[in-house]
Amino acid sequence: MNEKADRLLLLDKERVTRKLRRMAWQIWEHNSQESIVSLVGIAGGGYEIARELCAHLKEICPLELQLVKVSLDKVNPNQHPIELDAELKGKSVVLIDDVANSGKTLLYALQSLLSGEPKSILIAVLVNRKHKAFPITPDIIGQQVATTLQEHIEVVFENDQIQAFLE
Repeated sequence: MNEKADRLLLLDKERVTRKLRRMAWQIWEHNSQESIVSLVGIAGGGYEIARELCAHLKEICPLELQLVKVSLDKVNPNQHPIELDAELKGKSVVLIDDVANSGKTLLYALQSLLSGEPKSILIAVLVNRKHKAFPITPDIIGQQVATTLQEHIEVVFENDQIQAFLE
């Protein structure tokens, strides 16, 4: 891993694995009455976290899992169409991202999911920042971090490892 002097390691590979396993158990607890659950990862880091959660869920529960990607322009979500690669009508959905910063990306992704008429939606993030500009509160959180507005959280996916840094 490339280490930068100006960043602090929040979650190493082992801690990420523990957080994801705990998040998988929480998803299972919330959906134990369901037969199928759609894990909808926001393209990029959210989809990678969704894939990891899917693998953990397959180890612990009998749910049928649908892995779905939602693609949107995170900077200008109204300028480009939001694309969803599966039908979600009547399904229990878990919307997943790596980091909840301002809440903007999750809010726009959530808006697109609602038009698909799912049965229910949970929001899961690996790292949640407390400073939100939009009214989004994840249901399932791996790590809660109180940061200043100037600080940035980066989740890095490299060599089959996931790590989170505070910059």
